[in-house]
Amino acid sequence: MAHEPRRLVTNTTPLITLSIACGHLDILQQLFDEVIVPQEVAAEITAGGLQRPGVAEFLASQSWLKPLTAPCAIAPYLLNTLDRGEASVIQTALDQHIPLVAIDEVVGRRVARLAGLGVTGSIGILLKARQRGLTGSIADSIARLRAHGIWLGAQVQTFALAEEAKFLR
Repeated sequence: MAHEPRRLVTNTTPLITLSIACGHLDILQQLFDEVIVPQEVAAEITAGGLQRPGVAEFLASQSWLKPLTAPCAIAPYLLNTLDRGEASVIQTALDQHIPLVAIDEVVGRRVARLAGLGVTGSIGILLKARQRGLTGSIADSIARLRAHGIWLGAQVQTFALAEEAKFLR
């Protein structure tokens, strides 16, 4: 049986969060065959210049990330509900028949699910990478995020630490 390519369309926040949590984006390359970054997302992540978190890691990953160069023709219902980055992620996934998106924001995740897409986010990716031994502890990742001013909700932290504990047993 042929291996089904594991493809992902990602939003800005997971790229920044994973860059901070891991110091690089290589776990995406190890977990997915193709990681697509809509032009709108690439523009968002690089807008602040090299001093902004995640920009250097994003640029260093250009050899294997697949940043799209053309803007996405986004359906009005997506633009009326979401920011351009989230809307372009969902539209790209729908247009290219990619079943999985990486979005952290609650409304974006909800709209993606309503559009029939599978959803993961920064914590889901970190947990998958941790389970495969590709990254350090979730607690260490959370600490690095906090040091950069990124706070996860108490429920998300509790969930992530409990999930990590399950597969470490």
